[in-house]
Amino acid sequence: MSGLVEPWTGRSASALQAAMRLSNEAFAAHLGVAVRTVATWHQKPDVRPKAEMQQLLDTALEKAPEAVRARFATLLGQGIAGPPGAEPGAAHALTVAVAVVVRGSDVLLVQRRAEDGAAHSWQFPAGMVKPGTGADTTAIRETYAETGVHCTATRHLGSRLHPITHVVCEYLLCDYLTGEAENRDIAENVAVTWAPTDQLTRFISVDRIFLPILNALEISS
Repeated sequence: MSGLVEPWTGRSASALQAAMRLSNEAFAAHLGVAVRTVATWHQKPDVRPKAEMQQLLDTALEKAPEAVRARFATLLGQGIAGPPGAEPGAAHALTVAVAVVVRGSDVLLVQRRAEDGAAHSWQFPAGMVKPGTGADTTAIRETYAETGVHCTATRHLGSRLHPITHVVCEYLLCDYLTGEAENRDIAENVAVTWAPTDQLTRFISVDRIFLPILNALEISS
């Protein structure tokens, strides 16, 4: 699998980080490098890491779970939808569609699985936006794939560079249509639940929730 990247650049290293769903700090610790090194890869996507760093990235990719390697191959090989007006074939920012699915006074959440298989953080259903696919379509499709819930996108809540994963996130407010919430992606998730909107901050700290989501759900920040 290491032969997939010849050589590593800041862009491909950042793609591996995104595939592993690690923060800058966690990715740096995983590789055994300084956090500023990881930050530099985001700031300078064309930079080429030194030989020893290339080896560390090779090893990290080789030892990564199959699901991570599959996500990485998708990111690296197919690319991700870029900003409007970007030239065809240009390097694009990684973009993720995030579905904020509401059913009455509840909101849909998934609990991601950590590298060691243990329960990790609660998040909204999300998926990478591929070329030729809109964020709303991705949000609807990924919600069903992960949870079995059918929904419809009703409003675009905005976008931001995620403070933890450092990928561009497009947020869609969605209405529940039908389906029983269940964990349909056991490789990625530990659990799925409907959380009362007035208790959302017990699952996700308020400082990590995009402000327009809090406003849409009428949650005090």
